[in-house]
Amino acid sequence: MKLYVWTLLLSVGIITGAKAQTHDLNNIYNPSANAKADIEAAEQQAVKEKKHVLLQIGGNWCIWCKRFYKFVEDDPELKELLNKNYVVYHLNYSKENKNLPILQSLGYPQRFGFPVMVILDAKGNRLHTQNSGLLESADTYDKKKVADFLKQWSPDALNPAHYINE
Repeated sequence: MKLYVWTLLLSVGIITGAKAQTHDLNNIYNPSANAKADIEAAEQQAVKEKKHVLLQIGGNWCIWCKRFYKFVEDDPELKELLNKNYVVYHLNYSKENKNLPILQSLGYPQRFGFPVMVILDAKGNRLHTQNSGLLESADTYDKKKVADFLKQWSPDALNPAHYINE
């Protein structure tokens, strides 16, 4: 009887309220996007919201790109850090469209492998290129390393007033 009650309660919880996180991991990057225009729009949004732009460069073919996306999306603390400080754009790199002129202007970040993160200020100036391999731990990412990366390159952390008040 107890087993029946627990099964019933679990079923009701799953049906009525417990929403599982779902991600379309095969459509994170858009090979046909106008990346130049999209990045300019992200920069304009960053100005309005006083944020930086985080370019996540990779492709739908890349297992580590999918892992990073899901890792951050599924972690409320990391997702909050990301949303609070960055306008995120997923810059495609694939057979269909490598976006080479943009990558050239960013100093060829693809040399670090994928995904690679590039932080831009709201004016489009490159502040940092992050080799995501340094954020890994075994077959996933390390939460502390990812959080530290997001914090270290946030607008507040780079604001000189931040250091005066410490």
